[in-house]
Amino acid sequence: MFTLQIGQKAPSFQLKGTDGNMHSFEDFTAPFLVIFFTCNHCPYVKNSNHITKQTAEKFKEKGVEFVAINSNSTTTYPEDSYSKMVDLMKTEMFPWVYLHDESQQIAIAYGALRTPHFYVFNKDRHLVYTGRAIDTPRDPSKMTVNNLENALNELVNNKPVTVPITNPIGCNVKWEGKDAHWMPPEACDLK
Repeated sequence: MFTLQIGQKAPSFQLKGTDGNMHSFEDFTAPFLVIFFTCNHCPYVKNSNHITKQTAEKFKEKGVEFVAINSNSTTTYPEDSYSKMVDLMKTEMFPWVYLHDESQQIAIAYGALRTPHFYVFNKDRHLVYTGRAIDTPRDPSKMTVNNLENALNELVNNKPVTVPITNPIGCNVKWEGKDAHWMPPEACDLK
């Protein structure tokens, strides 16, 4: 399988953040961790960032930390460059660390399919939820469910996550040297 499976351990990483510092996976010590693959240009990301921000702020005091990773090829989309990431964080001041996966090795390690694609890890850093945040990220006014919040509510209340897998909805990750719509052949959507 391309995408990290429920119960698997979170792959480690060391990536440069928009703050200019290197951040390793081990630096994030909150009880629960949300790692999500995102970017600057994708309309699904841009239109739903405010909801992701609300979720991150809502769950911060409950021990949940959010970490954003941009793995997109800047050759394919120059607006996803590191300097543009820095500019975006200065403007938006999102409540998460924004990391640059220039080599795309972390996107491969996690099996990131789309932007945004969320991964939720428990205290032992085992995957308990993967997929989308909301069901209509391109038009959040039509949202009927926030799967990410549902999963986090269950997790912080020591309950099993009842819907651990959903299909991420968004633009596919932009892979270096490939057509903008290319996905690895083994990367089918989650079921």
